[in-house]
Amino acid sequence: MNPKPSPRRRSLAMASMTLALFASTTRTASFTPCLQHPTATPNQQTSTSLQAIGVFVRKAKEAQVRKYCEEGPSESVLSLLQRIKDAKRDDDDVESTAPTSPGELQSLLTKRKGTISIIAEYKRNLEGSGFLTEILPPAILSPVFREFGAAAVAVLADERMGGCTYDDLTDMVKEQSMALGEVPGPLPVISSDLIVDEIQIARAADAGAKGVTVTYGVVGPEKVRQFIRDARAIGLETIVNVGSAEEAQGAVDAGASLISVVGVDGAENKYSVIESLSIPEGRTVCTIANILAKDNKALEEVEEAWICRDKGFNCVWVSDALYKSGNDPVEHPGAIISSMRAKSSVKFASPKARSGKGEGAREYLGDILM
Repeated sequence: MNPKPSPRRRSLAMASMTLALFASTTRTASFTPCLQHPTATPNQQTSTSLQAIGVFVRKAKEAQVRKYCEEGPSESVLSLLQRIKDAKRDDDDVESTAPTSPGELQSLLTKRKGTISIIAEYKRNLEGSGFLTEILPPAILSPVFREFGAAAVAVLADERMGGCTYDDLTDMVKEQSMALGEVPGPLPVISSDLIVDEIQIARAADAGAKGVTVTYGVVGPEKVRQFIRDARAIGLETIVNVGSAEEAQGAVDAGASLISVVGVDGAENKYSVIESLSIPEGRTVCTIANILAKDNKALEEVEEAWICRDKGFNCVWVSDALYKSGNDPVEHPGAIISSMRAKSSVKFASPKARSGKGEGAREYLGDILM
């Protein structure tokens, strides 16, 4: 007689069944390479982060925010904005910016040494990336992220970059809240937008987010310091995106407790951004590696996550790589999350091995999920 499956395994099975059923009734397909741009090269790197942004894009975002303000934010957003304004200080003391103890989000993302936590980023489309051009809705993917072990969910709340709006952010928060009292419970949701104004922080809080992202190379150290304060005034934590060792140190000096290395290819290069960080006594900093997706069917991203873990990163942020195989029964987003969390090492296994018949990484990921 077969033993009764545990609640955890039943939950994983239900999540897998949901993906399979949805896949069988929609046009969403497995990975189909898009036509390459004439200048593209094989295995070209792609990223969902907002790091490679020129001044003109920032200006475009500022114009978008102005339009939103002119159309009239809701009373709840305005109330949060007023709380931010009331909390503003003229004092530039960094110690007033840095939290005295890790916040809830930082604590969830910072696991014991030798483990890695996963932030799964949701976006609605991946046009031009070489992957799927359409992603399942939040109601389908949100529980998958939770059941397969993500520590947090991010929503790319920039419609031009990933096709999402703040409505998707709200929907993700609502779905996660349905798991209250269950195991696993609700995941914190992060608003991943190009923050250029405090009202975006208020809007994220109104949608139910627990954190926001700020890009150091776009707004500079003074704005980073101010946005960290603004977010904290209404109960949010701030992840600061950095692309160099100088930006990483600047973010810490500005009071950041969570920094994400973005736009940097390879685990070794990512580590070089954080290895010489000088962190004031009594403070802790959670380091996050943003995993760039490869434009192929291999699973090099999983291996990179393992190396980042072994290098000492606390967390990896993964987006495009989650969707490379669509709703494949073995390589769906939940399977990628589980494999990145596995305690395997590149010394003993390689997720990159894969043949056209489905051996190698395909079977390896299946073993991890058993």
